[in-house]
Amino acid sequence: MTLQNLLKIDRLKQHAPTPQEIQRLLVAEQRNLADARNEAISDETRFDVAYKAIMQLALAAMMASGYRPSTNELGHHQTMIQSLPLTLDVPNESWVVLDALRRKRNVADYHGDPIEPEAVAECIAQAKALLTATRQWLEVQHPELLRTTP
Repeated sequence: MTLQNLLKIDRLKQHAPTPQEIQRLLVAEQRNLADARNEAISDETRFDVAYKAIMQLALAAMMASGYRPSTNELGHHQTMIQSLPLTLDVPNESWVVLDALRRKRNVADYHGDPIEPEAVAECIAQAKALLTATRQWLEVQHPELLRTTP
């Protein structure tokens, strides 16, 4: 599967990214990751904000690549996770873990299953790793998106 194939089957839309929107996503990700580390809040909330950080990074990578998810269709979170090997060259082992976290979030949200502390720790670790990968990729592939204009 390629990003162009996902575009053809309406899972993606073309998008012209701006530095401001990419930087807003990176700042929001940092805020969410900080919240996820706050042990005074519930594991469910910590997991949710760590997962949200992952989604914001996946969205930043997708937008920087010239696309955005088609939110008219169900499964846009799955599309964003599945696009990570195509945008950031995320290895298969990481992609599998990220997709498992996506599924865990769905079960917790729609069935009320509890989130274990180990899942919170894994989600935070994955968000941190994805942040490093995203920033490095942007610096090399799209440095113009990291520059602020006066």
